[in-house]
Amino acid sequence: MQNQKLASILATISAYLAMDDVPFKPQAYEQAATAVQALSEDVEDIYRKEGLKGLERIPGVGKSIAEKIEEYIKTGRMQYYEEYRKKIPVDVEELMAIEGIGPKTVKTLYQHLKIKNLGDLERAAKAGKIRKLPHFGEKTEKNILQGIEFVKNSSGRKLIGYIYPYVEEIVALLKNSGLVEEVIAAGSFRRMKETVGDVDILVTTGRDNEKEIVEYFLSHVPYVKIWGRGSTKVSIRTTQDFDIDIRILPQKAYGAALQYFTGSKEHNVKVRTYALQKGLKVSEYGVFRGRKLVAGKTEEEVYKALGLPYIEPELREDQGEFEAALRLEPPKVIPYNALRGDLQVQTNWTDGAHSIEQMAEAATKQGLEYIAITDHTKDLAMTGGCDEKKLLRQMTEIDAINVKLKIKNLTFRILKGAEVNIRRDGTLDIADEVLAKLDVVGASVHSLFKMNKKDMTERIIRAMRNPHVDILFHPTGRIIQKRDPYELDMDEIIRVAKETGTILEVNAYPERLDLKDTDVRKAVNAGVKLVIDSDAHHADHFRFLRFGIAQARRGWAEAKDVVNTLPLKQFLVSLKDRKKI
Repeated sequence: MQNQKLASILATISAYLAMDDVPFKPQAYEQAATAVQALSEDVEDIYRKEGLKGLERIPGVGKSIAEKIEEYIKTGRMQYYEEYRKKIPVDVEELMAIEGIGPKTVKTLYQHLKIKNLGDLERAAKAGKIRKLPHFGEKTEKNILQGIEFVKNSSGRKLIGYIYPYVEEIVALLKNSGLVEEVIAAGSFRRMKETVGDVDILVTTGRDNEKEIVEYFLSHVPYVKIWGRGSTKVSIRTTQDFDIDIRILPQKAYGAALQYFTGSKEHNVKVRTYALQKGLKVSEYGVFRGRKLVAGKTEEEVYKALGLPYIEPELREDQGEFEAALRLEPPKVIPYNALRGDLQVQTNWTDGAHSIEQMAEAATKQGLEYIAITDHTKDLAMTGGCDEKKLLRQMTEIDAINVKLKIKNLTFRILKGAEVNIRRDGTLDIADEVLAKLDVVGASVHSLFKMNKKDMTERIIRAMRNPHVDILFHPTGRIIQKRDPYELDMDEIIRVAKETGTILEVNAYPERLDLKDTDVRKAVNAGVKLVIDSDAHHADHFRFLRFGIAQARRGWAEAKDVVNTLPLKQFLVSLKDRKKI
C-alpha cells in the first residue's frame, strides 16, 4: 500500500509551492494529500481497476495531480517532486514535523540560515541564531528546541491509525494464500496502542510448508531490507519504514504464542508469576505442569488453565486488569460494533472534503444511524469557519436533507451541530441564541495552546459551564508525535464535567486519540459520560472510529459509558436531560 508515501510526497509538494509563493496550488496539493491518506483502498488498486479516471474521482484530485500520481505508480518517481527537491534542497517533511513550523517558516530558515534539516535547525537554535531572525525571538527559539526534543523522542514508532490498514492488508494476503491456517498480528498493534514499533505476525500451518510461506511473504510484501531469515521466521523493513516479523508456529502452541507475543511484558510477568504459584509454567510454547502440556492451542485455554477469565488484549498493560480477572470481574469493555452515531463530522462547508449528503451516505455504509455535522466556527478563519448566518443557512440545508431521507423511508438522521471555539477568556465565538437552535454543540480549543495550567483549566471550565455546550471536543489538544497536551488540571476538568453533565470526547482521529487511555479511565471511574467521534473531514474517515473505540477499551470504558452507543431517540433524550439551561 503506497497511500501514505504518496500522501507524504503530495503534502511536501504543497509545502514547496507555498515556499515558492505559488498561488492556489499549495491548497490543491494539500487537499489531494489529505484525500489520498484517507483512502481505505490502495491507490494502486484504484488505478489498476479504473486508470486515470479512477484517480480523478478521488476528492481533491484533478487531472494534473492524477497524472502525477499515475507517473508515480508506474515509475516509483514523480518528476515534479524531484525538480522541486533540487530547486529547494530542504527536508521539508522533517522540519515541518516540529509544531509551529510551516512552509513560510522553513523558507525563512533556509534563506537566512541555510537550514536544510533537523540537525541544522537544532544547531542553529542551540547557537542562539534563530532568535535573531525577524519575528522569531527567544521564546520561538525555545519552542523549536522543545519541538525537536519531542520529535526525537517519538521517532521510530508509527501511528496505529495509519499503520493499521497496511498490516491488515498483509494479514489478509497471508490468509488468502492457501498456505496457512491462522494469521494474526500481535504485540502493541493488537493491544491497539496509539503508536506501534515493529509488528509481530503469527502464522500456523498444518503442513510442512514453512519455507513456502516465507517465500510467499517475501515475494508479495514490498520491503527495503531483510533483517533475518530462518526456517520459521523472517524479519523485514517494509517500504512503509517499519519492521515486520513473521513467526510460523505449530497449531498446538498458537494460543500460548499469541498470548506471549501480544504482551505487554508487564502483564506477562504477572501471568508467569501467578502460574508458578499454581505449580504451572507459562511460555510461548504453552502451559505446562512439569513436562506435560496442559494448554496452549487458544488464548482462552491459556487463561482458563490458570483459573482466569479471558482478558481482552487492549487491557493487558498491568494496570489492574490481572487483579480484576483474579476477582472474576474483568471489565466488559465496549464492543467494536457498539456505536450508533458520530458526533463530530466536518463537511465542505468548512475544511472537509465532502458535502453533508456525501458524509451521511458514507456514515450509513459504516452502519451508523445518525451523525452530527459540526463544522468549524468563525474564529478558525483558516478553515472558512461558520459565522452565525452561515450556521443558520447550514441548519436549513440539514433540515431539507432530513426531509429527503424521510421521503425515502430512511431512518438515518443528520443532527445540527457546530464545533465552536473556546476563546482566551472561556467565552465562545458563536452567540448563545444561535447555539440554542443546534441539536449538539461541541466546544474546543484551537488557539493559545501555551497558557499556564491554571488559566487553561479556568478557560475550558468556563466554556463547559455554558448551558449550550454538550461536549468538550479533543479535551487536551495533543497531536501525537507533534504537540504535547496543553497544561491542564484533568482531575478538575473531570470533576466539572460530572457536575455540569458535559460529555468528554474520545477523538478517534489517529493524530489525536484524545482523551488518552488513562484519562478515559479517570472519567469512567468518576461517572462522566464519553462520546467516541471520528472527527471526520473526509468520507473515508469514519473508519477511524475503530481507533477511538480501542482507546476507550484501553481505558476500561463499557458501552454504558459512551453516549453514542444509544439509539437516536434515547440519545436525544439523554442530551435533553443533561442540558443545563
